[in-house]
Amino acid sequence: MLVRASKALRRGLPRNLHLGGGDIRTTAVCFPLSHRALLRLQGPETLSFLQGLLTNDVTPFAEVGGAAPRALYAHALNVQGRCLYDVIAYRLHENKQEEQHVLLECDAGLLDSFRKHLKLYKIRRKLNISPCLDLLVWAVVPKEPSEGLQHAGQAVVLTTDPRVKIMGWRLITRKEVNPLEIVSGCRLGELKDYHRHRYQQGIPEGVKDLPYGTALPLESNLVYLNGVSFTKGCYIGQELTARTHHMGVIRKRLLPIQLSPLMPLESLAEGTEILTESGKSAGKFRAGENEFGIALLRLATTKEPLRLKVSDNSQVMVTASVPPWWPQTANK
Repeated sequence: MLVRASKALRRGLPRNLHLGGGDIRTTAVCFPLSHRALLRLQGPETLSFLQGLLTNDVTPFAEVGGAAPRALYAHALNVQGRCLYDVIAYRLHENKQEEQHVLLECDAGLLDSFRKHLKLYKIRRKLNISPCLDLLVWAVVPKEPSEGLQHAGQAVVLTTDPRVKIMGWRLITRKEVNPLEIVSGCRLGELKDYHRHRYQQGIPEGVKDLPYGTALPLESNLVYLNGVSFTKGCYIGQELTARTHHMGVIRKRLLPIQLSPLMPLESLAEGTEILTESGKSAGKFRAGENEFGIALLRLATTKEPLRLKVSDNSQVMVTASVPPWWPQTANK
């Protein structure tokens, strides 16, 4: 089913983004997201089913038309309120006469696990769940504003990233389609540069950044990423999430970090401790690319000099920062 893009790439991102080398005349970089995969959910009870499983409110998908979003970000939690899967949901149905049809983007390494999770709760609901092995996910990150799209009809989905503007657009195509024919002035980028960009911005994505059954959604900035509703009905894991939100106390958050001097991040295990200058624990390293990474840090320590505790006792300094896309009240 083809979904035509309704708008051109009108709003660009900051011009100082590092997206790898290439022709400076290009207006956007298209990254193949091989670490992401898709599940297809189709049937008359698709939306009611997802409403009870995801942190975000999917009922806007039923409000088809100009006001209906094309994509939503959410987490699927366990009963203890910890993240199992980070998800971008895409609406494919165009009107109420069409059967409800949604694609779910998740970590490719957890695709089978996610399908089993969904089928566990499906019971007798009227919908089908199947992997989309014929589709590919791309990230389109613009460098300059662009006024047009070429052959947009070849896209299964082309929509703004529902998390934050700085992440650009999400594109879904069939395997045989060349994304450079869809976005004018676009060039192909490398996956490592996509990861570097999102780590620089503090955007978690996938099981490395959001460890399965461990990460807490509010510590993972799910509110700032437009991924949770506190007014929808019940869903799995809601109790702890809602209680934490209404208490208003979140002492740790995922933050972008920069390492100095540069060291091979593959030598850092997930959960490597980050210490303050006095030797107290400030948090834990999650993942990274080149000099940029993401870490779960105590907010009270982020303005202090920090260092990584590495096995050979060498000093690796850590600089944490607050992303510019966070709400202004986040630092207060």
